[in-house]
Amino acid sequence: MKTEAVIQVGKLKDSTGANSFRRRDAPDPLYFWAPLIMGNFVANEGLSIFVILVWLGINAFLFVHFYMAFLVDRWFYTRVLLGQALSWARAPAACLNFNCMLILLPVCRNLLSILRGTIQCCSRTAARQLDRNLTFHKLVAYMIAFHTAVHIIAHLFNFEFFMDAQLNRNSSHLPFILSEIGTGDNASFLNPIRSNETSPTIVMFTTIAGLTGVAITLALILIITSSMEVIRRSYFEVFWYTHHLFVIFFIGLVFHGYGRIVRGQTPVSQQTNKPNVCADRFEDWGKNESNCAVPEFAGNPPGTWKWVLGPMILYVCERLVRIYRSHQKVVITKVVMHPSKTLELQMKKKGFSMEVGQYVFIQCPSVSRLEWHPFTLTSAPEEDYFSAHIRIVGDWTQALYEACGGDKPEQQDAWKLPKVAIDGPFGTASEDVFRYEVVMLVGAGIGVTPFASILKSVWYKHIQNNQDVFTKKIYFYWLCPETEAFEWFADLLQSLERQMADKDMADFLSYNIYLTRWKDTEAAHFRVHHEAENDPITGLKQKTLYGKPNWDNEFANIASNHPRSKVGVFLCGPPQLGKSLEKQCLSHSEADVKFIFNKENF
Repeated sequence: MKTEAVIQVGKLKDSTGANSFRRRDAPDPLYFWAPLIMGNFVANEGLSIFVILVWLGINAFLFVHFYMAFLVDRWFYTRVLLGQALSWARAPAACLNFNCMLILLPVCRNLLSILRGTIQCCSRTAARQLDRNLTFHKLVAYMIAFHTAVHIIAHLFNFEFFMDAQLNRNSSHLPFILSEIGTGDNASFLNPIRSNETSPTIVMFTTIAGLTGVAITLALILIITSSMEVIRRSYFEVFWYTHHLFVIFFIGLVFHGYGRIVRGQTPVSQQTNKPNVCADRFEDWGKNESNCAVPEFAGNPPGTWKWVLGPMILYVCERLVRIYRSHQKVVITKVVMHPSKTLELQMKKKGFSMEVGQYVFIQCPSVSRLEWHPFTLTSAPEEDYFSAHIRIVGDWTQALYEACGGDKPEQQDAWKLPKVAIDGPFGTASEDVFRYEVVMLVGAGIGVTPFASILKSVWYKHIQNNQDVFTKKIYFYWLCPETEAFEWFADLLQSLERQMADKDMADFLSYNIYLTRWKDTEAAHFRVHHEAENDPITGLKQKTLYGKPNWDNEFANIASNHPRSKVGVFLCGPPQLGKSLEKQCLSHSEADVKFIFNKENF
């Protein structure tokens, strides 16, 4: 007798009302994909999330700990005047100390370069977190702003309570009695407002805490508002100069607590005046038979310097290194004026050593003695010079362009070229590019510069028959709004294309160039009139594409072509594109293919 297997099929209705069929025994696809997606997310973002959670946890612990610390008996009489506003002022102050300790560390570029080189040999994932230093710097800044706001609001209430205690001059009320303590020699006062004729505004501008508090707040407001994307991109000089108000911020922060305005009962006084016993017997304070002496008060010694001294010393050392480097001689060997207002500087400096994808800070004293601007190096480590391509988009770059003779028809003599100072090079995510067997490089506009260094280095390595190159395949994507942006980079791509063809390695580099503001319909006429072997825009055999890439298809194709591989995805471009690519990395990473996302940040 023949036995047949029967599969039960049930008839279902979907949300549109149409009939559909589904095997009853088929498991939900989410059952398989959810753990995989979560695993990919942890692989790409796990350490970052862990660091953020630890940071938030420390902030929460400090807030709760110091909030509770001001609910003990020592601060009983202070709370009689201020209530819970005392703890609400002191808890964020502790968090401010902690975050101000951290805020300078992410901008110590030399320290991060040392750490990156040390950690990179042990953990690529840990080293990648250092590339997010500016993101963490911003998060810490937002936390400082939040705790500053809470601290200020709480103290505004505190000063109102101090003032009310002086105005309500009733000797039968404990707040007034406490406000009168220390009137004689003013040595042991509790209420910093010493008279009912004094206003909180006068105290604000006549005390150390008040003056430094105003200076700190104004500096912080200017720093944060000038750091907004629209100002930083359009008015970089405003961002640059206001950011240096951090010096005033830290000086004010260190001296803010020296006035000791917020005071608690001294330990010695607690022995002669126990608040839980003597608070209700304040009319008998100081009398022999009362066993309740007049309480004495003192403020905590300033402790902010203990938190910020170490980072401040590190940052001073960082600036000293920058000053030393700025005095080392740099020679501009060649200036190239590319189309679309892009300036290329080729330079030499004794002892300069670089890796692919690194960046430097450039200062031109004839333009500004204070401003340093970051630029990615476009030269390869194998070349005997280092270069940077600078797009002319602001006042500083325009002044540098003119100083190098960009606005003159004749070539500038070498002795007339301006002096420049170089700080760096500093590491970025692109340094790890040759650690992956398969690599995706995505550049947008001038964001292609770090990949110029990588592609040049690849070219040199193959010329020299370097057998140590781990990378077997590179996918290069360049997105530009208009044709002018291609012009300075096309020569390099043409050289690479010829070189790879001569060495029978045409498959090593796949490149796709997109004109994002051109649609296929707009480009159709252009194609018809320029049918040729090479692309009429770039001169490459690979034709230029129009519109935006379909990233879902691109990632799917790479995943299918390279099973059991780790694919390094490197981006230098806008945040929106970064979010899109990061999402694709998570969704297309499978059990045997992992896409690891890396983004340039400087």
